Amino acid sequence: MREIGRTVTEWLDAGHRVAVARVVDVHGFGAVPVGEVLAVRDDGARVGELLHGVADPVISGAVPAALSGEPSVVRAPVSESDAVAAGLACAGSARVLVHAAAEPSVWAALAAGTPVALVTSLTSGESAVVPSPGPGRSGSPGSAGPGSRSSGLSEPSGSPGGGGFVGGAEGVSAAVGEAARLLATGATSRAVVDDVLVDAWVPTPTVVTVGGGVLASALAAQASLLGWSARDVSSVADAVAAVSAFGPADVLVLLNHDPAMDEVLRIGLAHGRGFLGALGSRRTQAARRERLRAAGVPDEDLARIHGPVGLDLGARSPAETAVSIVAEVLATRSGRAGTALRATDVAIH
Repeated sequence: MREIGRTVTEWLDAGHRVAVARVVDVHGFGAVPVGEVLAVRDDGARVGELLHGVADPVISGAVPAALSGEPSVVRAPVSESDAVAAGLACAGSARVLVHAAAEPSVWAALAAGTPVALVTSLTSGESAVVPSPGPGRSGSPGSAGPGSRSSGLSEPSGSPGGGGFVGGAEGVSAAVGEAARLLATGATSRAVVDDVLVDAWVPTPTVVTVGGGVLASALAAQASLLGWSARDVSSVADAVAAVSAFGPADVLVLLNHDPAMDEVLRIGLAHGRGFLGALGSRRTQAARRERLRAAGVPDEDLARIHGPVGLDLGARSPAETAVSIVAEVLATRSGRAGTALRATDVAIH
């Protein structure tokens, strides 16, 4: 996404018109990534892709109108043979919104690796940018960055940024609220609220382990498998610096039981971003909570510490323990309980 953000920013700065294609919803295909973007410049140059490129012919037909300011939602059916040849699991179809890219701040945020959401009317193409509030950043989750067409967030009925949203002020408010909620989960995700597409883009998670050893190595291997980054630190100062810079997607796994490391959790809780996990027995966890409580950390904050970290999978080896830890991270950020799929009736993907 950083490459797409940088490229679209450069194109817009150079005065090009740019059309953007984003998936609204899919039926079939198996598991597919969310948050994909295809951007097409007015001279045909492209960056990004949707659904491994199998929907390109349909999308291409809608690009000229989008470049002229006429958005459209196109349906892209894909046969079994074409889907499998492209690396998808099975046949399916998708609805794709194709619209003009006229929100400079969202592409700048993507280029910088900053969490950001874009809400766009499926009928008018009007868009609003919803940044993720960071440390020291004032304003509500719906406040927009410089250059965004988002005046409609506060005055939707009388401004170009909101007049095209279904439901007027209430429609914009609902979409912005959903965007803020998705950003808070710390994972790239998509939703449709009434007639508004919401894409929330969150940078790839970084797993910070504190303490080293074989489990830190196993967690780094798991992070690599998931496309995440990982690093290990050993000192309190380095760990505090790491959690102070956390975004919503980032992960701390405290492996060191030294009471001096309590400061890392205290600062992480005060910062309010990311997943904070701590290894250790139940006795170790209880002693740590008492020390933090004595240091003035309220119980509602203590409840945000995932300790002992990991899901109950019966893990024994470092590799298995690493699986249980990243499994809890995934379950937490998606709001799932971590139970077997056959025991639930929620959507699989």
